[in-house]
Amino acid sequence: MSSRSLKDALPLINSSLSIPQLGFGVWQSPQDVCEQSCINALKLGYRHIDTAQGYHNEAEVGRAIANSGLPRSDIFVTTKIAEPAGSVDASYEKCLESVRKLNPGGKDVYVDLFLVHTPNKGAEARKEKWLALERLHKEGKARTIGVSNYGIKHIEEMKEYATTWPPAVNQIELHPWHQQREIVDYCQKKGIVIEAYCPIVRNQKAEDETLVGVAKRCGKTPNQVLIRYCLQKGWVPLPKSDNPDRIRANADLYDFDISEEDMKKLDGLDQGAEGSICMTVENH
Repeated sequence: MSSRSLKDALPLINSSLSIPQLGFGVWQSPQDVCEQSCINALKLGYRHIDTAQGYHNEAEVGRAIANSGLPRSDIFVTTKIAEPAGSVDASYEKCLESVRKLNPGGKDVYVDLFLVHTPNKGAEARKEKWLALERLHKEGKARTIGVSNYGIKHIEEMKEYATTWPPAVNQIELHPWHQQREIVDYCQKKGIVIEAYCPIVRNQKAEDETLVGVAKRCGKTPNQVLIRYCLQKGWVPLPKSDNPDRIRANADLYDFDISEEDMKKLDGLDQGAEGSICMTVENH
């Protein structure tokens, strides 16, 4: 069995930082439960929380961090800007507001990773958001910066205006049915860390015959196998739950390996764009 643990982290390009390989997602985590869910996750050993402006729960994540009893430096926090504000200055201020929400009353006000959430709205919007993030990064308010849902063409386009390139991270939908191999291969060659959202396919594939068979052989649940699959691929999975038992189960991944044979079976489930439940990147 390979030596892995919840403390595993991956180095980020152009940075001295490493990102914890297992993240805790809070998409659609309601404001009245999000803080406690994050505290539960941190108590179990998670050290990476992924939120976004569009999730409308940055303040709750910030309170959880403040009330966790852990040093701020022990927790890796990611957020994202989705909509441009109309100018680099305005988008910068919008992002600075997120940083403040995530560090209530903190002396050191920063996020560990700030992402452009989507390439939508066109090239000028992408440029505006990235330049705002570069300003945050230069000031130390965003320790690293990256992108989400970007295809090859979007990352290559950044060379026209980016001072910081390549982005440290690209967060995309990834699971056996939607492997997006072209962008994954590109990012791996460039040293860009791949984050996998929807790693458990929102529980839509829990009864898939191939997956169930692998889970039985591993003595684990289908969802645990899907998250472990991401870890063995070298991705950063971001499972989300507000159920304390599932939060615990989603981190119980380090006492088994998926065999090479079963990894190949899971690889064989890829359906290309048809397998997406959220978004396929545009590469060309």
